[in-house]
This record gives sequence, structure tokens and C-alpha cells, in this order.
Amino acid sequence: MQDFWFYTQLGLNHVLDFNAYDHILFLIALAVPFTFKSWKNVVLLATVFTIAHCFSLALSSYGVLDVHVVWVEFLIPVTIAMTAVLNLLFIKAGANDANSKSAGKNIGLHMLATLFFGLIHGLGFSNYFKILMADEADKLSPLLGFALGIEISQVIVVISVMVVSFVISYLTSLRHSLFAILVSILIILATIPMLIATFPL
Repeated sequence: MQDFWFYTQLGLNHVLDFNAYDHILFLIALAVPFTFKSWKNVVLLATVFTIAHCFSLALSSYGVLDVHVVWVEFLIPVTIAMTAVLNLLFIKAGANDANSKSAGKNIGLHMLATLFFGLIHGLGFSNYFKILMADEADKLSPLLGFALGIEISQVIVVISVMVVSFVISYLTSLRHSLFAILVSILIILATIPMLIATFPL
């Protein structure tokens, strides 16, 4: 049990490490289009991301799936940029309107994209995890602990994004949709150097 909580803490620290902010940036992009009124959509996307994330992490950790680290490092900023672009489409279509017919289609597209992105990010964590587990015979308990730490930290980030979004919109009277658009554009701009730096030559 001590090892389990040790790896849980490692998972927490790995996501919340601001020196490796790519995962935080992705979670901001994932959460920013939504308000507390649309919490069901956030829960749905977070659940899909968690399942895909843990699935690819487990497959890679047990040697079933192996993707070259160069491609994983490049695809992670790709997923961040694509999520931000989807946000712009999502907001434009009025996806936060429960009565909009396009909302269902767009949340479905968002969900499929999140599923794929979760697989990629799981592979990204697996490289770090396999280094930690190089001398470990039993991978299951550390794997579950590490995954739990990652998911707890993801919940913290997502809730924080929604709280900050609410506070800014309330204090400035800035429409949430406009705030989400501005943040999404900033995220796209922030990923450009990451894409250039990780582009596989």
C-alpha cells in the first residue's frame, strides 16, 4: 500500500509540474468551453479521456503497444492545438445551448477527439512510467497508483479552470463564450513553438 501511495503522489506531481506544462495546457483547452451549467459534458469528456488514458498507459507499460517517443512528443502538442480549434468550432455552433441540434453533434466530435487524445497522452505518460518501473516486477499496483494520481490532478485542474472562468466572467461581465475563444486562441499560439520543437525530422 505504501508503494501505491508513492506512485499516486508521483502521478499528481507529474501533471501538476509547471515545468512540463503540456498536460495542464491540454486540460485547460478541454475544460474552458464549459460552464458549471454544462457539467455533464465536462464529466463525460473527462471520463472518456480517463478511460483512453489508462488504457494506453496499461498497454504500453505491459509491452503490448509501443510507439516511438518522437511521435508521441509531437502528437501531444498536436492534440492540444486541435482541442483548442475544436473549441472554436464548438462555441461557434452554440454547443452550450442544450436546445441546439448541432450541440449533440459537436459534443460527439469533441468526445471522439478526446478519446484519441487520451490514448496519445497515456502513451506520453507511459514513457516516464516505464523508466520508473524498470526494476519493478509487479506493475499493476504502481500502475493503478500512478493513474489515480494523474486523474486526481486532472480533476483539480479542470475544476480550477471552470472556477477561474466563472470568476473572470462574473467580475468583468465578459461573456463566457468570448473568454473561451480568447483562451483557445492563446493556447493555439502557445503550441506553435512546441510543434516546431518536437517536429520529427
